[in-house]
Amino acid sequence: MAVMEEIKMVDLRSNFSPSSALGIARRAEWRPLGIRADELHKPKVAIVNSSSDLAACFAHLDDIVPVLKKELRALGVLPFEIRTAAPSDFITSVGRGGSYILSARDLMVNDVEVAVEGAQLDAIIALSSCDKTTPAHLMAAGRLNVPTVIIPCGYQHSGMAEGREADVEEIFLQAAMAAVTKEPTDHLQEMADDAILSPGVCAGLATANSMHIAAEALGMAVPGAAPVRANSERMWDNVRRSAAALVDMIQRDIRPRDIITAASIRNAVRAMLAVGGSTTTIKHLQAVAVEAHVDVDVWEAFRTLGRSTPVLCSVRPNGTTLTEQFEDAGGAATILRELMPLLEGDALTITGHTMAENATAAAPADGDVIRTIDTPYSTDPAIVVLRGTLAPDGSVAKRPVPDSGTKQFTGPARVFDSREQAIAGISDGRLQPGDVAVIRGIGAVGGPALGFTSSFIFALNARGLADKVAFVTDGQFSGLVNQGITIGEVSPEGIADGPLGRVRDGDEIAIDLAAGSLDLHVPADEVAARDVYVRPESADAGGGYLDQYRELVQPLSCGTVLGCRACGLCEGHHTAPLPAAVGGGVTA
Repeated sequence: MAVMEEIKMVDLRSNFSPSSALGIARRAEWRPLGIRADELHKPKVAIVNSSSDLAACFAHLDDIVPVLKKELRALGVLPFEIRTAAPSDFITSVGRGGSYILSARDLMVNDVEVAVEGAQLDAIIALSSCDKTTPAHLMAAGRLNVPTVIIPCGYQHSGMAEGREADVEEIFLQAAMAAVTKEPTDHLQEMADDAILSPGVCAGLATANSMHIAAEALGMAVPGAAPVRANSERMWDNVRRSAAALVDMIQRDIRPRDIITAASIRNAVRAMLAVGGSTTTIKHLQAVAVEAHVDVDVWEAFRTLGRSTPVLCSVRPNGTTLTEQFEDAGGAATILRELMPLLEGDALTITGHTMAENATAAAPADGDVIRTIDTPYSTDPAIVVLRGTLAPDGSVAKRPVPDSGTKQFTGPARVFDSREQAIAGISDGRLQPGDVAVIRGIGAVGGPALGFTSSFIFALNARGLADKVAFVTDGQFSGLVNQGITIGEVSPEGIADGPLGRVRDGDEIAIDLAAGSLDLHVPADEVAARDVYVRPESADAGGGYLDQYRELVQPLSCGTVLGCRACGLCEGHHTAPLPAAVGGGVTA
């Protein structure tokens, strides 16, 4: 490819007259960085590095930056590394009940905006790694609408891939179970030493790898980018191809909103359904759509497209296939090729080619690790979006692949205001087989940032109740959980005075995964006459970023973005605004 100096350039917003105050100031600031005066006219690119020493997920990103800078300079652009927050689900989930995890996603978007818009840089190339970084980078791309490329930076080499006992997901599951059963953990401490053998994100198909695949399915990453082993030759090849793609985007003036459209969002939904990705991809893709000004209901897309999208692979935690095997079988590129009859193939990608054109270069399905659409693992969706009188705006369940479990459950509600209360309800006998456990008040506002409920699910499993008690919550649970009937992210959340907030002990709740329904069998007038739900005071509430987040966060139906974007989803969709006394200062 020709370097940038040899091809016709579009106007660049980063360029100022050399004699202007801004032009002179930039010359003064950048000369010590080794940038010559005759280079100041070149496109200026932000390398977004969401790195941190806190977790293995990010440990290799700093090594990618100098290589990427060299590639970009050789192509005729000026790269500038910028930094953002970098949350890790395993590390920064301790404080405030895990509320800093999801909320950090939007903090990263703002970090990128401050640097890119403040300096009026021309483009973005983002090193995406752990769970919240990829959606944050995609959201920033949609918001700022400058040429942007996402680089999925790969998954870690796990002990399980070496034939050992565990990867980090298995350690997490077993340690969480042991915390409930009070069993010794000495053997787990030894297993933990062998669980992670290299930098990179979690090896299974949890949120990180799911969002890497979603980025490729959106057309925002180079073909064949995901999943990929961290620090492998394929990853380095992706880095080089991504640099070339970004320069081409700048020259052609291709922007994220040309790529992130209703069609590409639906393609990404199909991809997530086909691989049985993380349930968290729903709210992340909705947030990306909102930031890119795309009026599409991602929740409804998952709900409707799930009925016609076959499941083509069964990667851990859905099944036994390792991500390494999935990558070697063709990964996302092969999934997209096999799905092409169901996709909107004319969707544009960062390569300047359409999704259909890119798919012709992908390997066909091997029929084993990746199935064809005619011989899938399952025609039942692994991600099930439910709506009904208890969840007018949606809720989600994760199912194993293939799914042989029960799909209907009806029982009396047992209502709790925290995970701890619910776990105690198992021990004291309040929760019995046939019940529907309800934990509310821990949604986007109530949590804030969607409290985790995995510990309660593990407690159910440890007591042999996972298949005997259904579970409904406005919080979230780990993507590793796909046992029993577990319904999360109920919207409107309890604190928004939705139906969940007015459920009482003994109310009958009916769940039908096949029909995609979640209903409260109580007359509507009786529900309306009940008192508004008031969230109990939290012992660790008050002060700082999370209070700001609570004031600004929008409902799940809007992807929990901060502040209303007038995205077109609100009219006739939200059942109730948030009460001003509990974070409703900005209503949808």
